[in-house]
Amino acid sequence: MRSLLKWTLRAVAMLILAAAVLGVWKREEITRLLAVNSLFAEEKIVGNFSAMDRLFLTTPMARGDGPVSPLPAGPAMSPPEGMDDWIAERAVTALVVLKDGAIRHESYHLDTTSMDRRISWSVAKSYLSALMGIVLEEGAIDSLDDPVTRYAPELAGSAYDGASILNVLQMASGVTFDEDYLDFNSDINRMGRVLALGQSMDGFAAGLTETFVEPGRQWQYVSIDTHVIGMVIRGATGRSIPDLMQEKLIAPMGLEADPLYITDGLGTAFVLGGLNLTTRDYARFGQMFLQMGEWNGQQIVPIDWVAASTEPSAPTAPGAEQYGLQWWMAPDAPAGEYYARGIYGQYIYVNRAKGVVIAANGADRGFRTPGANQQNIAMFRRIADAM
Repeated sequence: MRSLLKWTLRAVAMLILAAAVLGVWKREEITRLLAVNSLFAEEKIVGNFSAMDRLFLTTPMARGDGPVSPLPAGPAMSPPEGMDDWIAERAVTALVVLKDGAIRHESYHLDTTSMDRRISWSVAKSYLSALMGIVLEEGAIDSLDDPVTRYAPELAGSAYDGASILNVLQMASGVTFDEDYLDFNSDINRMGRVLALGQSMDGFAAGLTETFVEPGRQWQYVSIDTHVIGMVIRGATGRSIPDLMQEKLIAPMGLEADPLYITDGLGTAFVLGGLNLTTRDYARFGQMFLQMGEWNGQQIVPIDWVAASTEPSAPTAPGAEQYGLQWWMAPDAPAGEYYARGIYGQYIYVNRAKGVVIAANGADRGFRTPGANQQNIAMFRRIADAM
């Protein structure tokens, strides 16, 4: 009996020791997994969205050696009726409004500051689209009609086998992907755990096997499509997305702060939502697009790509929100009005006819409430009209 007790105590001690060793060995993974599970908690969301480098694996991008390209100040905007209530209701953390390239309004809320590097979420998709336009013009990719497997052969045999580059740019790949952020077992949340545990995003994409329709036939928002765009660009150029983004987009624009990307465990950028910038720097990107890809006398993004990517071309349903090449347009959008959009209230809104760009960040836990996006676009239009 005594030997059995000693054996049991020894076994328990070994289990405790093994758990302690495992805890130390996997401390970072466990910490990131816990961060994912509480990322959007009401008491943490604002701080988390300004400190993603403390929660996830990241890679920095240098803003470059050149001087900051200033955004001049213009006369203060008279806020339209209801703007303050909208800021409070939608948990807006930052709002920068440009008119003809000059700052007409800038405000920060919920204890955030102008130098917070805020998570873009899906606003990052529009940045990657711009990079695709540059790479395409430079000849690294022959045609948008090329199959994605030509540049990302690891996708052969996956759900993406048969999809073209244009299909994934338009979110018309036909790949089955559950985008429900509120379902723990959805594909989008499984993908979040892949990031937290330092696993491979490429492997996750290649592991998708189901489709619901032939590529190009139907639009459906599938975030992993954007990761596939990144795989195509990396395969075509032999370079990482942060390196290309820094050289082709970041350095020429004279940003205020070094951006950073969330990455997976292999150092691959989380291109569908992991870009972090200040709100003024988001506004710079919008202003560059309003100017048809030109900034400080340099054509950064090809004019034709700016035009094509910000016009409705995806096979969306009649009367629904429209989609171009990783940019959104409202169902009733006039020519030259479009926006980048990310969950929880991240926006870059462009109204070329009025010369207005609006960059907004938020921590809106009610972003999926019916009508929330329409309310935001309506407020952006009221702001543009107030200029």
